[in-house]
Amino acid sequence: MAVTAFTQLACPLDGEPLQREDNTWRCSKGHSFDVARQGYVNLLPVQNKRSRDPGDSKAMVVARQEFLAAGFYQPIAQAVAGAILNGVTSSATLNCLDAGCGEGYYLRQLAAQCQPDQSLTVLGLDISKWAVQAAARQDRHVQHSEAASVSGQGAAPVSDAGTKNVSWVVGNNANLPVLPATLDRILCMFGFPGYPEFLRVLKPGGKLLMVDAGADHLRELREIIYPTLKPARPPQNQAPAGFVMGDIQQLRFSVRLPDAKQIGNLLVMTPHLYRASAEGRARAEQLTELQLTVDVRLTTLIKDPVAADPDQQ
Repeated sequence: MAVTAFTQLACPLDGEPLQREDNTWRCSKGHSFDVARQGYVNLLPVQNKRSRDPGDSKAMVVARQEFLAAGFYQPIAQAVAGAILNGVTSSATLNCLDAGCGEGYYLRQLAAQCQPDQSLTVLGLDISKWAVQAAARQDRHVQHSEAASVSGQGAAPVSDAGTKNVSWVVGNNANLPVLPATLDRILCMFGFPGYPEFLRVLKPGGKLLMVDAGADHLRELREIIYPTLKPARPPQNQAPAGFVMGDIQQLRFSVRLPDAKQIGNLLVMTPHLYRASAEGRARAEQLTELQLTVDVRLTTLIKDPVAADPDQQ
């Protein structure tokens, strides 16, 4: 298995190809973007921000790191990796974008499940600089740990092996800094899909995997923090323009959160923290353990070959 960085990036200001020179990405028109010391590049222009600090806050990122590291969502990660790699032939190279990568958990799990004779070229993108910083920092930590292991100074963490050389980018799904028709797979986890942009950057026949909450997702927590539950939105059974429907998988399992810390992490890492009333949050803070239903839907959308023909668009 080889994991390498996706390099077919586009300038967010003019769409021209970006080329990396040392620690700077440049386009032919002179725009340049420096690689931060943590190892990521910010390709989100100020004019494309809707707020000063968009996306997940630093506290949300820390909470999500702690929660996911405990393995509560491991079945989701396994299902995602299976759906992404489904049908991929041996010796194939797969260009994959995690659009809303957070701190990189699902990309790391995908890399871990890739077969030895397959290659992944990966890009993690998120609008939150705190999330991308965390992902890049952990990536560099793994590389340093591997180097230390080779020199006899210690052992690399097995669970994170295979994530070095990922491209980590601060960017927006509505204006992806990616060249057209360069991706085989896009993963969008509980995120904000930009279907026209996803269509633009996917290769003909490329696949988009959408992972969304089901009707009973975290129901037990929601029953505690809300006075009543809103009716669930009906699942999407019709493909957006330019896509055709692929496989649909419903994943449902139960997890036990053993302490108030992890219950708090779950609440902080989700939008429920801001949607719940003060009374609802107070009730959640009194919990010392919680049995939860996890209910998610994995929907594969395939780029219609007709939509890939510029004359048909």
